[in-house]
This record gives sequence, structure tokens and C-alpha cells, in this order.
Amino acid sequence: MNSNNMMQAGVVVEPGTFAVQDRPVPTSTPEGWVMINICAVGLCGTDYHILDGKHPFLEYPRVIGHELSGRIASDGNGWSAGELVVVNPYLSCGTCRACQRGKPNCCYKIEVLGVHRDGGLVPQLAVPAENLYPADGLTSLQAAMVEFLAIGAHAVNRSGVCVGDNVLVTGVGPIGIGTALFARLKGATVTLLDLSPERLAMAEKRFGFTQSCVSMDAAIEATDGEGYDTVFDATGHGGAIEAGFPAVAHGGSYVLVSVVKDNISFSDPEFHKREMRLIGSRNALKADFDWVMSAFQDKLIDADALCSSILSMDELAATFNDLAAERANLIKVIVRLQE
Repeated sequence: MNSNNMMQAGVVVEPGTFAVQDRPVPTSTPEGWVMINICAVGLCGTDYHILDGKHPFLEYPRVIGHELSGRIASDGNGWSAGELVVVNPYLSCGTCRACQRGKPNCCYKIEVLGVHRDGGLVPQLAVPAENLYPADGLTSLQAAMVEFLAIGAHAVNRSGVCVGDNVLVTGVGPIGIGTALFARLKGATVTLLDLSPERLAMAEKRFGFTQSCVSMDAAIEATDGEGYDTVFDATGHGGAIEAGFPAVAHGGSYVLVSVVKDNISFSDPEFHKREMRLIGSRNALKADFDWVMSAFQDKLIDADALCSSILSMDELAATFNDLAAERANLIKVIVRLQE
């Protein structure tokens, strides 16, 4: 942090251009908000899309970063200085229909840090107190991985997956891996589908997922044509989503974890004869964050296996475009700002 009341922020200035820029150090916090010192920031597909200029709801320049861990900057609001926290980056209004029904993850007026407003790739950030969760027993790097894993945990909780279910996860990126991990923790038998044999091999080596396919036809054939109790899509590809409908077993569920701009179409007779449930899954709730933190604390998930590399802010500035180009080969890149 600079001595002239400025701090360095990681900013996507315009599509294709990332820079470290000076921003004012925050000097006050709104009522009910808490100042934190950011420890670590995970990079995700959203950040790469922002760099690529492919995010539909974003104004440039934008300070990125929504997968965040931090330490409380000073005593107050029930917190003690130095406490490690996980940041829930979904800022909800608290008054809309969704919020009143306990679904702030899909708030009508939601603002996501690093997307709708400047994010956490900065040394200091003010966050609403209710968006901070104690990260007891976690490292700052683990705490920065909680949010992206909570996406998958939320999808699994939405699905109703239980012991003995056969599950298919399509798309073995970070979100797909997180979804597969938590489906397995529920007691399901998990099969992975991805076009990349290399990603499937990585998932087997790092996480022990031995059942995998490189085509939807092969995935369906592996069930003797009956399909899976639950299919999760984490591909971010409209064609792949449509191809997943026939993989759902009669009486099964299809959970769309990824989101696409395309219109999705499917056969209504096939949908009805299966009595299929089609479920959208967006963001995560506090219970999902808690489940992820518990899984870390109980050593049910290996953070080291998830982490592809740890960078400084300057290293990110030098390599961000290269990382975006090779992101298919990465799980989670972490930018460390402090311990």
C-alpha cells in the first residue's frame, strides 16, 4: 500500500487489458459494513470473461475479484482485528421477494463484487457484515476457495442428490469439479463427462474420479441406456446443455449450474415421459459456504489439489492474458496479497 493514501488495485481497464492501478484507500465504512484486509483472491471464469470482453452486464474499468478471503481490519461490529473471514460476494437488497423468502443468492437487485461493482483485488475492502463468515481452522488460501466450491455445493443441495444415486457431471472445469466433489460427499456415484481426456485424467489423478466419458453417447451407454438420477451441467455451452436432456433417467433431475446466453430447447414429450425436474442453480447460500468450510476443516477436500498456482499481483499483471488463454488446463489460480 502506498503512503499517499493510495492502494494498488487489479483492474480490467478494457477488454484485453489488465493493469495494476492506484485507487484511494477507503477511509470510512457505511453503517453495518466492515473493513477487511484482503488476503487472497481466486480467479474464476467470470474474471476471464471480463478480460475477454464477454461479460454481458459489466462496465469498464472494473476492479475484479469475488473469490475472497480477508482479515478484519479493526475491532468492532462483533469482530476482532485479525480474524480470518470468507467473503460472500453476493450483495442482496434484503427486501425483494427472493430475499424475503430466504433466497438472497437470486436477489432481484443483486450486486456481485467484481462484476456489478468493484471487487476485492485490492488490499482493503468494505463489505456488509452479514456477508462475512468466520474461517475458523482454514488457511487464507483455503478461505479464498470457498466461494467457487459453494457454487457446486449449492447445486448439489438444490438437486436432492442422496446416497446411492448415479450422477453425471458434464464439464470438468472448476465448477464441475466442485459439483462432483460435493455430490460424492452426499454418497452418490459420480461419472464425469468432458471432451478433454487430459482434464478427465487430471480429475482421476487429483480427486479419484475413475468413471468418465468423452461423449454423451458413451455416458448414456454406460447406464445401459437408462440415464442418471441427476445430471449437472457445468459446461457453459448451449449445445452441451441440450445434449444432456436424454441422459436424465426417468424420474430424474437436470441441474443447470452453468449459464449461457442462448435459448435452450428440448423435446417436451421426452421431458414429460421422464417426469423430469429441470433446476436452475445460481450462486450460493450461507449454508453452502458452511458446508464447504466444514469439508475443508474435516479434510474431506484437498485444497492443494485444487490450487494450480499462487501469484503476486505483479505476476498476475504479467501473465493474466496467458492464463486466460490456457485456462482450460487450470483449476484455481490464487492471487496472494498478504497472509
